[in-house]
Amino acid sequence: MKLLKQLFAILIVGFLFYACGSQSIEIKKSQKELPVRIANDSLAYEIIIIDPGFTAYLNTIAQPEGFYNQSYLEARNRVWVSIWNQRVQNTPQFRQDVYENNIAYLPMVDYGYEVNYKLFNYFLFAQRKYKMTLGGGFRGNRIN
Repeated sequence: MKLLKQLFAILIVGFLFYACGSQSIEIKKSQKELPVRIANDSLAYEIIIIDPGFTAYLNTIAQPEGFYNQSYLEARNRVWVSIWNQRVQNTPQFRQDVYENNIAYLPMVDYGYEVNYKLFNYFLFAQRKYKMTLGGGFRGNRIN
């Protein structure tokens, strides 16, 4: 009987060690972020954003679609595109790796909500990431 109790105690201790053991952890390789395509097919207009982190910003930090109305987004984008394009022209004064391309944004064209929403959020993202301001009433610490 004493032997049976000892055997039972050993089995319980062995089972506890087995149950408390750690499992192997599968490490997933980080998936490469795909470029964000901003387009209005009816206008044959397209912007492709390949800036790492923008997709995550859009999915986690940016206000959801519908939060801003289209006229607000258009007003912000007009100001910011103008400032952006001025900085593209004056690259010696500004970071060339940030201000690489001119943005052809015409104020009289209706690009639609999605184009304006994503362009607006790219400007917010760029201001955060590169610690810059594009003016127009937003300071870096109160964006969004």
